[in-house]
Parts: sequence; structure tokens; C-alpha cells
Amino acid sequence: MGCLHSKTNHLHLSPDHPSSLPDTHKPDPANGDQAELEAQAPVFKEYSLEELRKATNGFSSECIVSESGEKAPNVVYRGKLDNNRLVAVKRFSKQSWPDAQQFVVEAVGVGKLRHKRLVNLVGCCAEGDERLLVAEYMPNDTLSKHLFHWDKKPLPWEMRVRVAYYIAQALDHCNIENRKIYHDLNAYRVLFDEDGDPRLSTFGLMKNSRDGKSYSTNLAYTPPEFLRTGRVIPESVIYSYGTVLLDLLSGKHIPPSHALDLIREKNVLLLMDSSLEGQYVNDDATKLVELASKCLQSEARDRGDIKFLLTVVAPLQKQKEEASLVLMSLSRNTVVIPTMLSPLGKACARMDLTAVHDILLKTGYKDEEGAENELSFQEWTQQVQDMLNTKKFGDIAFRDKDFKNAIEYYSKLVAMMPGPSATVFARRAFSYLMNGQAELALRDAMQAQVCIPEWPTAFYLQALALSKLGMETDAQDMLNDGAAFEAKRHNTWRS
Repeated sequence: MGCLHSKTNHLHLSPDHPSSLPDTHKPDPANGDQAELEAQAPVFKEYSLEELRKATNGFSSECIVSESGEKAPNVVYRGKLDNNRLVAVKRFSKQSWPDAQQFVVEAVGVGKLRHKRLVNLVGCCAEGDERLLVAEYMPNDTLSKHLFHWDKKPLPWEMRVRVAYYIAQALDHCNIENRKIYHDLNAYRVLFDEDGDPRLSTFGLMKNSRDGKSYSTNLAYTPPEFLRTGRVIPESVIYSYGTVLLDLLSGKHIPPSHALDLIREKNVLLLMDSSLEGQYVNDDATKLVELASKCLQSEARDRGDIKFLLTVVAPLQKQKEEASLVLMSLSRNTVVIPTMLSPLGKACARMDLTAVHDILLKTGYKDEEGAENELSFQEWTQQVQDMLNTKKFGDIAFRDKDFKNAIEYYSKLVAMMPGPSATVFARRAFSYLMNGQAELALRDAMQAQVCIPEWPTAFYLQALALSKLGMETDAQDMLNDGAAFEAKRHNTWRS
């Protein structure tokens, strides 16, 4: 039940609006890939604010996926709809689009686009002051992350060529559909889907506000004509594509003026990412450098068009049959997380033991409601005094990361306590992990689950231990179970 369902039913697009033009250049339905995509991508719809609030856990900061976090003027959240479909929800700043109908018209126009190289727009919401876009969710991060902030290995040459080609294909499709203006094309706008294939975000086909700037990046990367006139033209998109080529070639965010100086001085090696050495033929690199140079010409008419980009880049692909996940050394199991994870779940998923320790410390014993009071108000005997002291020394050792002594004190405490404590088992499990004893850690995490059967922490710690034991599939299952119980608990609190 979309919040503005009745509004779009009577919208009349102007004759010169891109979405109202005749379908003379539509993709051939006989194209199997495109037909399959249209069957998979949901039909564009209008969502109610309540639907999107629920999908994002109340626009929780834990669901933010935009790389500038809450500081960004327009924040992107990961959301999960009632049908379990993951989506990306872009929430515009207040009053970005005062006219709700104008916002919906723009969104509906972009939402008609469907292509396998695009992150397809699947919905919007314009309720009260809120303006939101809903797109397919891409689980494998942005090009910016893979180029500038990679964890295990840099993006290989063949994958960089694939990015250049696929994004040119996406822009070509937008051109065919008469969507020739793309606002602020950059490495953040390129995302990787569950197959590791790069796609172009459709968010860039709409401005960040009705009268907003088309470019939010540093002025050094902005097309010259936009600086002169404040207008964006189709050739401006070619210029921005050239800046993305520079990113792909260098692995750094190099200002175009500096890159052009290096090219003119024949210092192309200084431009190239040193981590790519031995991965490419010099002639191929030269062709991409020359293409970047052409795209970045100060005169718009000298830049070429999108068909020219495709002509240059297509022959440079040498491993067309190799899956993107393979080229990027990604595993489908570890990157697709079908449920929302809490900070503890995320820390366990990325094996960040320091963060796990911090969260366990902050949580304390609060998940065992009344456990401490039960100890405190028991008849004051020497046995209880010894038990409280042992707990105190164990907690101090755990806090100070003295995990060997933490294991010793918590083991004594387990033997002394009249009833088992999930938190003590959880803390001893983590201490075992830090002591290189993953099997014992798994045993204690399972004991914690026995104490509190639906305790997410117990599942997350089991996932950590299973990962340490090399049982990745089982670890992923435990993460999902923990997240499911987290969501169940969250929904119980809300109701």
C-alpha cells in the first residue's frame, strides 16, 4: 500500500519528459538477459513511510551503508522489506524536494529504467516532509571501497577493465532511454551486486534536491562547463567517466589536471597503480590512459560520446568468461547477509575481536535480568563472598584483556555458582578464542545458548568460533540465526 498510490495514477508527464517519449529505442525483448532481468527486478511502486521505517529498523544508524555515514546530507540505509527482499533506501534531507508530486514524477521516470548494469530503482515515498528512494541492494560494496580502502587484495586489472566496460554499457542504456544526464558520476556511484558484477546506481539519475547541485565532489573533479555555467550537459557525463577511469588506472583519487600533466609529460608509469604491475599489456593500459585523456578535454565537443567509450574498452576485456566473484576473490556465502546484524553481529562477521571485546564489556550482565541481584541478596555467607570475589577478579581480568586469568577465574566461578550464567560462559568463550582454543570457545558459546536459548550473543560467538575452525558455512548460518533472534527481540520490544 503505497503512500501516494492515488497520486501516480493520475500523473500526466509533459510531452518533453524523458519518460513520455515513444518507445522507439527500447531494448529488444528477445534479448534473453534483459528479459530475465525484468522478470527478477520488482515493479516500481510507492511505499508508505511506515513500510520503510519498519524496513530500516526506524532508520537506525546501524543500518546506514552510505560511506559518509550520518554526516552525509542524504543518507542511504540498508532495509529489509516484509517479503525479505533487501533494498537500499536513500533518505533525502528535509525540504530537498518541497513539491511531493514533482519528486514522484522524477522517481517514476527513473523507475521505468531496467537494465542488468544498473542498480534498478524499485520505489519511492513522498509523505509529509519525507522524500525517499528505494533501490535494489548491492551487497559487495562500492568501487571506492575496492579501489581506495581494500582489505585483502587490490582490485585486479581485468576487473577494472570490466568496471569501465559495464559502466559504459549502463550509460549507453540511459542514453537510449533519453536519460542523458547523470549527476556526479564517481567511484561511490558504482556498486557490486551479489555476483560481484559492477552496476551503476540509479540514484545519480536524480539530483539530490529539486534545485540542488549536480556535483557534490571536490571542484577539482567537476566538468569545466559546470564551473562556468552551472549547467550539466551530456558531455559532462563523459568528463566524469574520465575521472572514474583515472581512479581505475591509478588506484587513487587523482585530480584530472595533475593526471593530464603526467600524460602530457609521458609519465604514464607514475599514473598507474603499482599493485597492477605484471597484470596488463602496456598497449592496453596506454589505450585506457588515452581514453581518459580524451574524456577530460576542457572543450566538451572534443570528448567523444558513449558509443566511442564502448568501442575503445570492449576489446580490452581478456577474461570475459571469468566470473566477477572469482576475479575479485569473493565468496558468495560470506558477502550476502540476508538479515540485519547488530554491532556485535557485524563485529563477529568481520572477525573484529577488539570490537567484540568492547561490546561484551559494555553489555555486562544486563541480558541476565536479575542474576546479579540474586547473588547480592542471598544470605551473606563465606561461600557467597568467595563467589562474588571470584566473579569480580574474573571481570577485572576480562576487562584488562588478561584472558588466561579470566579463563581461570570464570572456570572457578562456574563450579561455585548454584546456577549457570550465560554471560560467564560467553566471556569465557571469548577468552578461549583469544587464547587460541576455538573448540573450547564453541563449547562455551553453546552452553550460553542453553542458558538463554534465543540469546543472539551466543549465536554470534558460535559463529566466531566456527570461523576460527574453518567452518564458514556453519558460521554464516549462526550469524543468520543470531540476526533473526535479534530482529524478533526488536519487534517484541516495539509491540
